[in-house]
Amino acid sequence: MADTNNRHIYLEDIPMDEAQARLQAALDAAGTAAPLPGERVSLDDALGRVTAEPVWAKISSPHYHAAAMDGYAVWAAFTLGATETRPLRLAVPDQAYPLNTGAPLPENANAVIMIEHTQPVGTDQIDIRASVAPWQHVRTMGEDMVATELVLPANHQLRPHDLGATAGCGHIDVLVRRKPKVALLPTGSELTAPTNAPEPGQVIEYNSIVLGAQIRQAGAQFTRWPILPDEIDAIQSAIRDAAIDHDLVLVLSGSSAGSKDFTARAVQNNGTLLVHGVAVRPGHPVIMGMVNNTPVIGVPGYPVSAALTGELFIQPLLKQWLGLSAPYYEHIRATLTRKIVSPTGDDDFVRVTVGQVGDRTLVTPLARGAGVITSLVRADGLLHVPRFSEGCDIGSEVDVLLFRTPDEIARTVVVVGSHDPMLDLLGQFLAVRFPGFRLASANVGSLGGLVAQKRGEAHLSGTHLLDPETGEYNIADIRRTLGDKPVRVVTFAHREQGLMIAPGNPMGITSLDDLLRVRYINRQRGAGTRVLLDYELQQRGIDPAQIDGYEREEYTHLAVAAAVASGSADCGMGIRSAAVALELDFIPVTHERYDLVIPKAFVDLPMILYVLSLLEDDEFRAAVAAQPGYDSTAMGQPVIV
Repeated sequence: MADTNNRHIYLEDIPMDEAQARLQAALDAAGTAAPLPGERVSLDDALGRVTAEPVWAKISSPHYHAAAMDGYAVWAAFTLGATETRPLRLAVPDQAYPLNTGAPLPENANAVIMIEHTQPVGTDQIDIRASVAPWQHVRTMGEDMVATELVLPANHQLRPHDLGATAGCGHIDVLVRRKPKVALLPTGSELTAPTNAPEPGQVIEYNSIVLGAQIRQAGAQFTRWPILPDEIDAIQSAIRDAAIDHDLVLVLSGSSAGSKDFTARAVQNNGTLLVHGVAVRPGHPVIMGMVNNTPVIGVPGYPVSAALTGELFIQPLLKQWLGLSAPYYEHIRATLTRKIVSPTGDDDFVRVTVGQVGDRTLVTPLARGAGVITSLVRADGLLHVPRFSEGCDIGSEVDVLLFRTPDEIARTVVVVGSHDPMLDLLGQFLAVRFPGFRLASANVGSLGGLVAQKRGEAHLSGTHLLDPETGEYNIADIRRTLGDKPVRVVTFAHREQGLMIAPGNPMGITSLDDLLRVRYINRQRGAGTRVLLDYELQQRGIDPAQIDGYEREEYTHLAVAAAVASGSADCGMGIRSAAVALELDFIPVTHERYDLVIPKAFVDLPMILYVLSLLEDDEFRAAVAAQPGYDSTAMGQPVIV
């Protein structure tokens, strides 16, 4: 029976702003809420640091009257009346003193005449063909900065040109805020350091890598502890030691209410527990406390929850200590392409992709699982669904915090439709051959992609829908779904579909007839692979309801392969390359044509022209053909609809 004596079940589940207020009040009481004191660093080491005091000019810049051009220093009055047809002659150096850019002006000069406006006459005279005004072509003393002038305020993050200005006004170093020191304490007996061969039951510990990068991004520094076992004494001791010489202690995982979640008790035994449980999704089991006037935050173990905790609670605190405002994200209004259902009592933060399709900006939610770190990688922005809202309806206008610039969004090819791993390869070639452009795909199945086309939500869609009546791919469904909407259809590749099974075929599977006696893993409704399966089952007179697992759905070929590789299913239908990727055996069923559907309104866009050019690219075609089960012979060929 699990030992619960050292566990701490949720004290409460409080709103996000109240949790932040509790922590802030504790910092105020401890005297640690103010920006950190300064340390003096050389200008070469000051980039990105934050000024701890104003920078005042010690000297003027320039600190003398300087020539702004190559030419002759003159007294402006001596040049009056000079023209192209009636030049004036001046004596050198008495009336015209030769000098180069940056040289100090003689005391008897108040202007510079450019050398190209003069004509030498012997060695001691020049003719000038234009007059100059007083102080023309002269950088007067203090033109840039005047001694005692404010050059930079306190709490200013130093940029390259700021360092130049600081040096230019007489400083050789600058007082900057000390970097906050953060301790990262990974906990969990199941954790292992990053490796390419973890044992079953081992979990690669990478939350400290993500949070460490967030800490550095905020301008702070961190120390990573060795992985701690799920033992309360070890966790308590590490927190106590870390709190001695760090500004912030982060305990990674162990913050929930399971049998091995000791963080809340460890914080309470060492000091004061302020918060256990915040009404945010993802990231519910956040812990906050104080140990010896040092704040301690218990970070949830799921990677999406951990990253959101870093964004909502950790980075703003670090910025506060540096005298900076909380991180700023540019906002954009966009149309939601899928409904979002949110828990009514929580602030829900949803990772989304954002694309510019035609004259509309579209936002699509990514996978919602708290453990799906790829949603962080693929996210273009963050959608906040406020507490007490039940979600957002499809087609509604929403406000999105952007992780990318609007220009990046505008140069993104939005692909919605059937999953194919070669679309990732296409995106890689696009990014390399045409820098600044990228491809973002949403896997909703072939039919879902055509529906997205109908609603104007995609630049192109991948499809492989078999028409049972004609045996032809895609044409019937394109006509049925899109009607008379003009589109261009090109073949992407032919590929091999079949049954993915465990290595060695322990269940003795030989054909689709064997699905009646094994555990199956299916694709979602509307997927071309699902349509193919249903057609083959109908041809064999097999009732889908008799197949164990027919209702269990995944959205990609690789997800189906992963289910078979993990042993949670005996087989599933997918493409050969997915089976090879996860070292599965493969039983061929058919070859199919995978097409790209592009609205004609988008065909002439530069980024679509770039995609189409890659379909004619010999290197890309060869790279696709080299993948198991692919034939790129017909790549780029038009399909008559």
